[in-house]
Amino acid sequence: MKKSILLQKKYLRQNKLPDKTGHFGVFGGRFVPETLIYALDELTKEYSRAKQDKKFASQLAFYLREYAGRPTPLYLAENLSRYLGIKKVYLKREDLLHTGAHKINNTLGQVLLAVRMGKRRLIAETGAGQHGVATATVAALFGLKCDVYMGEEDIHRQALNVMRMKLLGARVINVKSGTQTLKDAMTEALRDWVTNVRNTYYVIGTVAGPHPYPEMVRNFQRVIGDEARAQILKQENRLPDYLVACVGGGSNALGLFHPFFNDSKVKMIGVEAAGLGISSGKHSASLEYGSTGVLHGSKSKILEDKFGQIKNAHSVAAGLDYPGVGPEHAYYQEIKRADYVAITDKEALEGFKLLSKVEGIIPALESAHAIAYLKKAGRPIKKNAIVILCLSGRGDKDLHESH
Repeated sequence: MKKSILLQKKYLRQNKLPDKTGHFGVFGGRFVPETLIYALDELTKEYSRAKQDKKFASQLAFYLREYAGRPTPLYLAENLSRYLGIKKVYLKREDLLHTGAHKINNTLGQVLLAVRMGKRRLIAETGAGQHGVATATVAALFGLKCDVYMGEEDIHRQALNVMRMKLLGARVINVKSGTQTLKDAMTEALRDWVTNVRNTYYVIGTVAGPHPYPEMVRNFQRVIGDEARAQILKQENRLPDYLVACVGGGSNALGLFHPFFNDSKVKMIGVEAAGLGISSGKHSASLEYGSTGVLHGSKSKILEDKFGQIKNAHSVAAGLDYPGVGPEHAYYQEIKRADYVAITDKEALEGFKLLSKVEGIIPALESAHAIAYLKKAGRPIKKNAIVILCLSGRGDKDLHESH
């Protein structure tokens, strides 16, 4: 406990992580083939320039507002609050954005970088399909070629989003290796990038991967928390007691959490996928039940066996079906700034139905894990609490999975 307090104080003094090498404490960094160092250095330099460029900030703000539909509402879910016996549960409505999820925040930022760098082709990985749709969308908007890697298993269970990507002009590349899910799609996308670094920009969809992606994606997603902070202060004249969000790679959660990091009284709860139950071994709870290791270019908490081989992950929610997590989440856990819990497939499906029936809002199965946590017996949330939950996406894509 003493070590975690000291680490938190160090973060508060710095107020800036990752460090220059892309580390959040011992997590993060770069673990990639030499052939990718050039591309990552090029991206790091361009992103550094863009952060200081008022024109870039103005362009991004324009597209977030006029194209994506920001700001999103902070909705007081009165029926849900009554049902749960919690004073006030607010939903940050990322499901109302263009394309139906928070992913568009990140892809708009990254496509503007790609254009600045003169790249004419975008590649991406996707699990639930929402990042693939968001990447295909911005590629169409800016007239770029787009290839999206997607596991065969996810292609079957997210058929609607596959249709959307193809309609938008993207090529969906079927990944048949491994578990045929998000992990394998990301592996294939990285292999593509190694071969085509000169003309191709890799749009990573979450706060994972080699530096600068964890920092960059977090910063493009922090608009969620920046808006929520201003909105809750306006509506309640105080900060919330709890922030709750689902965690796969973890971009929607960090987008909400990061602007509240220095507010030590605001508790943060990330909800991972317990799948068929932790004891079954078929889950995606990397933070709670994983170990420190390297996956897809960075050091974080991952699911691996005693030989260091990556285990198969499982979740009913394709966007959480990943055997790793962003390195900043691993750091938050290490210093005890955030708590992480796990919700099963069965519980998530109950959360999916609950929000639909009591609020008339059909959530993505990923977000349904966070809803289910609020319903779970034994949760530490007090009855008089104010909670902000990130509703990261809508559930149209998951209707056939919910039965």
